[in-house]
Amino acid sequence: MGRCAGCGAWNSLVEEPEEPPRAGPGSPRPGAAPVPLAEVGVAGWGPRATGVGELDRVLAGGLVPGSVTVVGGEPGVGKSTLLLQAAASMALKGCRALLVSAEESPPQVRLRAQRVGALVPGLWLVSETLLPALLSAWDQVRPDVMVVDSIQTVADPDLGSAPGTLVQVRECAARLVQEAKARGTAVVLVGHVTKDGSLAGPRVLEHVVDTVVSFEGERHHALRLLRATKHRFGPTGDLGLFEMTGTGLVGVPDPSGLLLADRRPGLAGTAVLPALEGTRALMVEVQALVTPTRAGVPRRFAQGLDGGRLALLLAVLARRTGLSLAGCDVFASVVGGVRVGEPAADLALALALASAAADIPLPAHLVACGEVGLGGEVRQVAQVKRRLAEAERLGFAGAVVPSSCPDGPAGFELVRVGSLGEAVRTLLGAGPDPGERRDLRLAAAPG
Repeated sequence: MGRCAGCGAWNSLVEEPEEPPRAGPGSPRPGAAPVPLAEVGVAGWGPRATGVGELDRVLAGGLVPGSVTVVGGEPGVGKSTLLLQAAASMALKGCRALLVSAEESPPQVRLRAQRVGALVPGLWLVSETLLPALLSAWDQVRPDVMVVDSIQTVADPDLGSAPGTLVQVRECAARLVQEAKARGTAVVLVGHVTKDGSLAGPRVLEHVVDTVVSFEGERHHALRLLRATKHRFGPTGDLGLFEMTGTGLVGVPDPSGLLLADRRPGLAGTAVLPALEGTRALMVEVQALVTPTRAGVPRRFAQGLDGGRLALLLAVLARRTGLSLAGCDVFASVVGGVRVGEPAADLALALALASAAADIPLPAHLVACGEVGLGGEVRQVAQVKRRLAEAERLGFAGAVVPSSCPDGPAGFELVRVGSLGEAVRTLLGAGPDPGERRDLRLAAAPG
């Protein structure tokens, strides 16, 4: 067939010969017999710390022997550097670590290791793309932890298809999972991602492994975020933060201080949000810019925020507070390359939009958090006390919160608001009564 019947593309079909069925990673080996669950031994199967604090935080203590972890991320974000540093740290603690470089030559890996200080005894390297040769190196070194960079470049010659195809990724990953369980080796696979940020290859790759970790970060920012989307040995809520430096990745002990280091208080269109990533509270700056449009259709641009949420808040502002921005271009972003997707950012973003439109700065000593409903009401969010404690630690004196918010730290001012209109009038003194609609004249607009 020249044309695919599913998507309509021409010359896109690839022949993949079928192979005889073989036992998968979940199939019992010959001689295996059922045993009572209470009698299954777990000695030696606890997490083993990697020595990279932020990575251990996300993995709930470290790598578990016999587990398989996939680390995915954009090209150049630092996946290879992170895992090289982790393998070297574990080697310094007495573990045997094997690094399988299927994309780079040994001199390339050695130069990187020299730059980040990872030339340590106990760390082995093999540059190989064929699965049988990889398993042979596994037998020779017998490592406690093995890093494969990357799974999309490993191929089994018996399958007859090119590396990176669906059948190669599926079968090679299944074989590595099977060997890891049998040998008790912690295996880490580097995975490529598609344009939308999801792992490339078959979806079964995420199902057969134990942990899926996403390594994110803007190319032009030094901050890198590490989060687990699947973890069979612990929670998936924790967030790890790194800073890319000339000598490798360094953990960020105080991310809030880093994100607010260059903040300019007293600037219209900015608000500080105590965001929550897992169990960690982060203070991030939300910025908005509103300008008269020169096109027929106003622009709406969101960076680090949900674009649909921005459009919703603009509609709520227009309908419930009377601040209509229908004739304006609206730009909103989160500073520092952080992405915030929780509803708790609604109140901070709406106040930043109103502040930018009126050209009136918000009080510099206040933070804001709360979910905004379609009726303009401000709703409660989770873990408020943790958010307010982080705000107090950084020197903020108060917060704009929903009226149902519990009390904060002693001496910490709470500005309780029941609706978005009340918040805008209280903090900015702008906007008409709810129900009255008018276009807000921009103070910064010429004329």
